[in-house]
Amino acid sequence: MEKEQAVEVLSVAKAALLTEAEALQKIHDELADEFLQAVDIIYNCQGKVIMTGMGKSGLIARKIAATLASTGTPSFYLHPGEAFHGDLGMISKGDVIIALSYSGETDEVLKIVPFILDNGNPLISLTGNSESALAKNSTVHLDVSVKHEACILHLAPTTSTTAQLAMGDALACALMKIRNFTSQDFARLHPGGSLGRRLLMRVRNVMHRDNLPIINEDCSAAEMIHTISKCGLGLVVICQKDKILGIITDGDVRRAMVRLGAEFFSIHPMDIACRTPKMIDLDEKLISAEKIMTKNKVTSLLVVDKNIVLQGIIQIYDIKL
Repeated sequence: MEKEQAVEVLSVAKAALLTEAEALQKIHDELADEFLQAVDIIYNCQGKVIMTGMGKSGLIARKIAATLASTGTPSFYLHPGEAFHGDLGMISKGDVIIALSYSGETDEVLKIVPFILDNGNPLISLTGNSESALAKNSTVHLDVSVKHEACILHLAPTTSTTAQLAMGDALACALMKIRNFTSQDFARLHPGGSLGRRLLMRVRNVMHRDNLPIINEDCSAAEMIHTISKCGLGLVVICQKDKILGIITDGDVRRAMVRLGAEFFSIHPMDIACRTPKMIDLDEKLISAEKIMTKNKVTSLLVVDKNIVLQGIIQIYDIKL
């Protein structure tokens, strides 16, 4: 790309971002009672929130439905065309409908409005025209009007869809606040995600329990190194029967070798061991293990039972999977 063209491209990109930022600022400044009414209606919904919209507005409606569903508000997307041809049965009496149409005159959406009103469902609309048919037939209308699209032709839905999406996010965030939605709630709805895994799974579920690198206090330095290598966890645990005496990491071994030189192989394990290793109960959650490791700047924890008997080892890599 030539320099002059690059300058023009960056200029267009920055103008698009600025246009959308200014539109969001306008919505921010004008947010008022209608928004609170919409939040109240959704919060008191006895059924589900059903999103609908056509074209680009339909795509945004799908995203808002997904965001609501993942943050504690049961929601799904209903295509207005399919609804008009038989899928209206998906709408129950206790549901709330949120319809997106920037013009407020989208034919497919307007065709299902009479059914929604006759069925007694609250209708929340997001449009850029408060005088539109959709806005006037809504229980609550949320204004997402923008000065113009970010598209260089001012035609393609860009700023308008950003405004719709942001309003949907604002609704979701407000509802999370009212519901006191916590990270634990989020994890329960996202068990396959990293956060869900750390918040829901327990240490016993992922700890290393087989072929543990255990040595006794009379073990030789050579045998200690062999055990570290053989077990592959980068450490050994010194035990006397069920009692944990200490832990030695491969880092401890390297530092001792540098410090002691040839005398290293005459030491006893307890000479270089950490006698206060970090431990965690096997029934604690992974998030607790991660916090302990982060706070103490370690990458491994000894997993113990209520009697402080070694049950396994957990490493930061097991949590971050």
